[in-house]
Parts: sequence; structure tokens; C-alpha cells
Amino acid sequence: MKKSFRKSIGSEIPTLVHFYANWCAPCKLMKPILEQIEVEMGDALNVVEIDVEAKKKLARRYKIKSLPTLLIFKNSMPLWRQSGVIQKVDIKKAINELI
Repeated sequence: MKKSFRKSIGSEIPTLVHFYANWCAPCKLMKPILEQIEVEMGDALNVVEIDVEAKKKLARRYKIKSLPTLLIFKNSMPLWRQSGVIQKVDIKKAINELI
């Protein structure tokens, strides 16, 4: 998982990373929104989900304090960050500004 995470965020193509936990109700609300975005954006966006319970070091590295937290990376640089439930239109706006 580490390699694919590093490879994904290191891409020229923006990568939307969803930090979540299985017990997190707001995280469950985000899942179908992110799936729709992934389908709509196609090859213009990578989507990666990170379970903070399973990847605690990664969650600490990116200072994940609340769930869900979304980050958008491009060329290994975090360019956008949002915690809490966010509407699809707002996520797509952020992505389109980075493409």
C-alpha cells in the first residue's frame, strides 16, 4: 500500500485521498460522493482511500485530527485539504482548479 500511495500522490494527475475510519458515520456519507467523482473524472483523477485505523503512521504524518479528511495531492505536494462532510460540487471545484 505504501508504494501505491506514494506513486499515486507523486503523479502529475491529481490524487484525492480520503482518510476515513469504518466506525465514522460522516465518512460513510462521503464514500458514494467520492465514487461518483471518481467515475465522472475518469483518468483525470486518482482516488485513494486510507483507513486511519490500519495506517496510523500515515494519518500521523498528514496530521489527520478529524474524519473524514480529504487531501488533494499533485507531484507529491498536498495542494488542498478539507475535513468533515463536503458536497460533491465543492470537491469538484477544488479538483478543477488544480487540473
